[in-house]
Amino acid sequence: MVRKELQVMRKRIVVFVIAIVAVVAVLVGYNVFQRTQSKDSARISQVSRTNQGKSKQRPKKNGKVLIVYFSRKKGVSDGPLKIGHTKVVADFIQQRTGADEYEIKAANPYPKSFKATADRAQQEQTDDARPKIKNKLPNVKKYDTVFLGAPVWWSEYPMIVRTFMDAVDLNGKNVVPFTTHKGSGMGSAQNQVEKQYPDANVLEGIGIEGEQAENSQKEVDQWLSKIGY
Repeated sequence: MVRKELQVMRKRIVVFVIAIVAVVAVLVGYNVFQRTQSKDSARISQVSRTNQGKSKQRPKKNGKVLIVYFSRKKGVSDGPLKIGHTKVVADFIQQRTGADEYEIKAANPYPKSFKATADRAQQEQTDDARPKIKNKLPNVKKYDTVFLGAPVWWSEYPMIVRTFMDAVDLNGKNVVPFTTHKGSGMGSAQNQVEKQYPDANVLEGIGIEGEQAENSQKEVDQWLSKIGY
């Protein structure tokens, strides 16, 4: 009798242990599944965010390219220069892309001294002026991408560049801002371009310190590669 009771008890213990093991296995398996699902979801979400970011940083189509720039050899703090800083960067972009170039030239030339140029630039900004451009504006219809470069004056593009932006519609194109500066980076140039051309594909721009422009080719090439050129 005692032996039978012991056998029954052993069977019950075995069944109980098996049940406990099964429950633990189910719980462990469920937790592993949940962690895997969570990781997969996070990875998919990250890929989605990355792709969304890149969608605005790649050209819609990589066709004919134009570089529009305003550059100064005189009236700069470290001048006079043989080649303006912005022109140097524009030429690096041209070497990489094979682009055409268009230089914005002022109908009323800016002063030869740095202070006088700075004072005039500040007054033009205060007046929200649109200084006249001397040379004929380019026909941009045949270009898919337009790079737009200038020195940063009082934290933004010179007002003569605003003259160009108001006169030339770049909506529907890839538009790429670039600047040279004395420590302000791009200033508000990126935002200016995005606001001016809401239907353009505005790519990530670059700001090059003016005095380092001649040594910036590697940096410019890396940036161009990053944005798809």
